[in-house]
Amino acid sequence: MSGLISRAQNIRYTECEKMPEYWDPEIETMPVENLNKLQEEKLKRLVHYVYENSPFYRKKFDEHGVKPEDIQTLEDIRKLPFTVKQDLRDTYPTGMFCVPNSKLTRFHASSGTTGKPIVVGYTQNDIDEWAESLARGFTSVGLGKNDILQVSYGYGLFTGGLGAHYGSEKLGATVLPTSSGNTERQLELMRDLDVTAIACTPSYFLYLIETARKEGISIRDDTKLKMGFFGAEPWSEELKKRIEDESGIKAIDIYGTSEMSGPLFTECSEQCGIHIWADKFLVEIINPETDEPVPDGEIGELVITTLNKEALPLIRYRVRDLTRKISEPCVCGRTHPRITRISGRSDDMIIVRGINVFPGQVESVLMKIPEVGNHFMIIVDRIGPLDSMKVQIEMNESVFSDKMSDMMALKKKISSALKSVLNLAVQVELVEHGSLPRSEGKSKKVIDKRKI
Repeated sequence: MSGLISRAQNIRYTECEKMPEYWDPEIETMPVENLNKLQEEKLKRLVHYVYENSPFYRKKFDEHGVKPEDIQTLEDIRKLPFTVKQDLRDTYPTGMFCVPNSKLTRFHASSGTTGKPIVVGYTQNDIDEWAESLARGFTSVGLGKNDILQVSYGYGLFTGGLGAHYGSEKLGATVLPTSSGNTERQLELMRDLDVTAIACTPSYFLYLIETARKEGISIRDDTKLKMGFFGAEPWSEELKKRIEDESGIKAIDIYGTSEMSGPLFTECSEQCGIHIWADKFLVEIINPETDEPVPDGEIGELVITTLNKEALPLIRYRVRDLTRKISEPCVCGRTHPRITRISGRSDDMIIVRGINVFPGQVESVLMKIPEVGNHFMIIVDRIGPLDSMKVQIEMNESVFSDKMSDMMALKKKISSALKSVLNLAVQVELVEHGSLPRSEGKSKKVIDKRKI
């Protein structure tokens, strides 16, 4: 798995001599056969729980001719139907909940920009499980009580901010809840309070680096920042390396979805996959076209079953994120399965002239080219009967040239690199640094004019 590991030079690693290596060593290093037995017991309890408490799942199980007693082994999970995001929309707002509102501690909700918002309810136990899951992850990469975590994810209905906040407080670190936006103020507080870690989208951290540079501030030299937890949008290994090179910090993948609870999992110090806590979640990777499981190490669609959730448990939830599963124990000693960096979403794929294109593929190519800046935009259109794809690319300030020959040579270099990966000829447009929109949250990388 060496391709998963990319570390920049001069990264400031957390001083963790006094920090525990594990948050819960008994669980985190549990023998795989014992973990499987625990999952089996929890799965059997779960199917009885949802059948008794969720009219939605009772109806769905009955329609598929499956009863709770049919589930006796982990392999039997394939007898159960999938759950998809549309189910959550169709039962809006609380039709899939297993507890009454009187037992809820909190609601979160998606933005609903592509349809009905998805509402997720939490009991106090759900909140505690969420915080513990992240406390394990934070500890695994060296975050501890001596650290200050700046949470620059949005707070509110979005789960990112409060998820990172509660996980950090659970392990005893100090939280700086800046939320998103007000970037100059964020940089000021980062410096004045000696912040050592940050949690935000990779797009926003790029904007932080850019803003700091404009103000004459070096993240590497003028702050105590050592690590960043980046997620909420797909980002490539090449972008990770660029972040580390430009800032001097360790860039760590953090993962979760609002339906499952929010941010839940991180890489460990080995950075060879994201640990999924098997005592809390059951992971499957399937072929999104056939719905059949794929072998370990093969890319497919992530399917999650929540084993401990009370308010809104999910059975075989199709996350739509594309990843690979690694089952063998990690060098760090943790025995729980890992998934690789999310490479994209099965429902975010762009089809151009019959060829499947993922934004992550484009990012991966561009971040390998030193002359290219950190921002790009994919524009898909239809001219007559044919699809066209254009990639607008910001250049690094230091390399932008007035010489037409230089720009033409660079465009040819980029076009060739993209075509070799995408198997598709695309139009390349080089634009000046700072001309593409910046994002304080999730970035938008694709404009598909065919849908307008």
